[in-house]
Amino acid sequence: MPDVTVALVVRDLTEVDLEALQWSGGAIHIVAVRKELGRVTLGEAEYLVAAARSDLPIGKAAIDYARLDGAGTVHQAAVHPALQSCGIGTLLFAEAERRIRARGLAYAELRVEQNNPRARALYERLGYVAYEEAPDEWDELGPTGEIVRYHTTCTLMRKLLT
Repeated sequence: MPDVTVALVVRDLTEVDLEALQWSGGAIHIVAVRKELGRVTLGEAEYLVAAARSDLPIGKAAIDYARLDGAGTVHQAAVHPALQSCGIGTLLFAEAERRIRARGLAYAELRVEQNNPRARALYERLGYVAYEEAPDEWDELGPTGEIVRYHTTCTLMRKLLT
């Protein structure tokens, strides 16, 4: 099978993109993404998507500037499952780090679930270093559609942006 090259652009996520992000999580997740979009107008956050010529989002990542002093915290990063391991996450993180540096911040931070070694391997390859473990939690839909609280342990990782 021949290789196919597709040009991608990283741009700001908009309200119009939310319907096309259903692959990234359920209805509760889309509510969380919408909430982050509200923080963008306050200057507390940015939300990025990677898109091809069709303009459909195939990757996303948020940056929170209010969580930690001196750092931008990258979170809600995801790439469409059919397109993982194609460099899209690397592209998103390069743009997120560029934007964090543009704000004069020294560090990019993130949390990765301990049961997600594939994501952790990407972050380590990109230069992030683990420095602590911490519990985390968020709402998800349960098997019968009820809202349940998901509990996990995350590894906190940091990268000095020089």
